[in-house]
Amino acid sequence: MNRRRFLAHMGAIATLPARPAQNRMRENILKRSIPSSNEAIPVIGLGTWQTFDVRKDQAAELKEVLRIFNDHGGTVVDSSPMYGRSEQVVGQLSDELGINDKLFMATKVWTSGRDDGIRQMQDSFAKMQRTTMDLMQIHNLVDWQTHLQTLRTWKEEQRVRYIGLTHYTESAHDKLIDIMKKERVDFVQINYNLNERNAEKRLLPFALDNGIAVIVNQPFDSGTLFSRVRGKSLPPLAREIQCKSWAQFFLKWIISHPAVTCAIPGTGKTEHMRDNIAAGFGLLPSLSQRAEMSKLFS
Repeated sequence: MNRRRFLAHMGAIATLPARPAQNRMRENILKRSIPSSNEAIPVIGLGTWQTFDVRKDQAAELKEVLRIFNDHGGTVVDSSPMYGRSEQVVGQLSDELGINDKLFMATKVWTSGRDDGIRQMQDSFAKMQRTTMDLMQIHNLVDWQTHLQTLRTWKEEQRVRYIGLTHYTESAHDKLIDIMKKERVDFVQINYNLNERNAEKRLLPFALDNGIAVIVNQPFDSGTLFSRVRGKSLPPLAREIQCKSWAQFFLKWIISHPAVTCAIPGTGKTEHMRDNIAAGFGLLPSLSQRAEMSKLFS
């Protein structure tokens, strides 16, 4: 993406002036608009892969994670039937906190066949305690042609608000683009981080030009990014963009791309939740700062 194109789209980002960290909850978290509706959602969400797959009696800290997330303006929570008990835990804990209806609930269908897909999605509604799902996605493109037909009908019936496609590998990006050229979807969820930048070549520009929202999974490349910087101090550039940790450095690099609507780091730790959500406040890197961040990481 060249400088002119990048700057033309940066107007969609509502950056805020620097303020002391203790006042952050008084600010508004940065948001991006979903192109198909112009509804704005926060740029930092919460993934539940592995972290929320626990028994109810083990979920005390997760309840606090959700509370912190909500208190700081987070809304997008992403899950899947593939994630074990995660959907049910999210539903139960958010109901106990009284915030279920405040969250932008996203989950997936991950099976083959029309009837099995319908049953699985109905189970997800029940587990997440929803009569309407904000976003239903086809997980890793499993039987996508079949499920897309169902989801189009459900969207017309207002059972789901948005529909999308997901994958977690760079090898699937071309296939995703091929589908998005033929089929209209609201969202695409992909892997994108400082280690995995293939999406920059075609997928992110295509989504930006065609009005498709982008959710980024694996923003820390399954922890690989932290291994790369272990023992290393944050560079001076981090202060310029109001980063106080490597997690914020990695997340701000992602969400500063104008095609990215939301990143969904997963965590079950309260201190990590506070750290991650802080990336959604304050300044975002410019095009030149993004380039410097990439060079520093390399």
